[in-house]
Amino acid sequence: MSVFERGSADDVARGARAVIVRADVPGPDRRDSEARLEEAAGLALAIGIDVRARIGFRVRQIKPATLFGSGQVEQIAALAAEHEAELVVVDNALTPVQQSNLEKGTGAKVIDRTGLILEIFGERAATNEGRLQVELAHLDYQAGRLVRSWTHLERQRGGFGFLGGPGETQIEADRRMIRDRMAKIRRELDQVTRTRGLHRARRQRAPWPVIALVGYTNAGKSTLFNRMTGADVMAKDMLFATLDPTMRQIALPGLDKAILSDTVGFVSDLPTQLIAAFRATLEEVVYADLIIHVRDIAHPDSEAQRADVMEVLAELGVSPEGFGSQDGQAGEGDMPRPAYLELWNKIDLLPQDRRAELEAIAARQDNVVLASAVTGEGVDALRRAISDRMTSGNAVHRVTLAAGDGASLAWLHEYGEVLDVREGEGGSLSLSVRLSDAAFARFRARGEAPST
Repeated sequence: MSVFERGSADDVARGARAVIVRADVPGPDRRDSEARLEEAAGLALAIGIDVRARIGFRVRQIKPATLFGSGQVEQIAALAAEHEAELVVVDNALTPVQQSNLEKGTGAKVIDRTGLILEIFGERAATNEGRLQVELAHLDYQAGRLVRSWTHLERQRGGFGFLGGPGETQIEADRRMIRDRMAKIRRELDQVTRTRGLHRARRQRAPWPVIALVGYTNAGKSTLFNRMTGADVMAKDMLFATLDPTMRQIALPGLDKAILSDTVGFVSDLPTQLIAAFRATLEEVVYADLIIHVRDIAHPDSEAQRADVMEVLAELGVSPEGFGSQDGQAGEGDMPRPAYLELWNKIDLLPQDRRAELEAIAARQDNVVLASAVTGEGVDALRRAISDRMTSGNAVHRVTLAAGDGASLAWLHEYGEVLDVREGEGGSLSLSVRLSDAAFARFRARGEAPST
């Protein structure tokens, strides 16, 4: 497979034996070292890497050549040799020079956190759009690593010296080919963006509200999506089980139709290449009417994961400060601000005392729902909360139906929210119904009696 299809780690072999290491560098960090290593192991396992050992090092001063100190590099080499590891996964971002020097110092292939995440995305992308986005991210990442990766060039010597010989010429040619390929992919993705814009414009004319599920990877978004839509989206207990966006129609109380969108999971230190490359996909989040932030509330780092998701949303132009608006008014930059709900998922995994504590906290907030996407507990409450936000601007009308007008009664139940029914003279019914302006106009067009 060519560098234009892969490139982040010269193809990480499924089943490769690996050790995972992390440098705890100076600066703020929301998680402890063990939690970071646990997540890195989960990322490696997601593409079938055989994790044999993991270790963290406190690095007081970052070494430009290797990131780690010389003694620590020796420990990593010894650990890799002890476990016969072919791969060293560094849960930090490495420069090309650091990656090259660590490979020499450890005698094993080295891949950093960015490369590992790109490998996962490269393996999981299923649609043409997803593959293009991954390829663009790979190329962006690989462009600065040509000197390291293209080792066949080291055998080329000679030339005029000051030009670096034929090898240097070949590297420049390779860089030019990568730049050309990246430009072509960006043009294709621009077309995808325009197509999505047309689809979005058609939905807005309908108008059907769009509800986007976001959250940290493995928080349970796809399981919830399947529960609410009856779809069969891949939902496994692994990081990044979903990469390509999926949209399905759902019915909600008081709404004839809504669109639910399942999106790629976020992760801490998400590679900047992927933020840029997947912007077209994640635009569904930016333009959603409601964002449901699915949180693994049973995870010990749930609060840190929440902060990571909010940071990624902010990078996409969806500022956390803009959340909570339910009036559809434009915020900064004239972009409508989506309503916001948090779903505290996986309550079935909580001990009873912790669950009672969270229920008390959620009861004091108006934008939190507790649920288990696996068991279905709380999903009806989530539907009710979504409906409340999507229909908060709808008007309540009093409608009188003639006796035996079952068709109109069924229509009102399907396209509106029937709040109250009273029986009148001769078997007629007087209903209090919450309807959107569009639904009310359609009801009037049916030739029914005027509503008040």
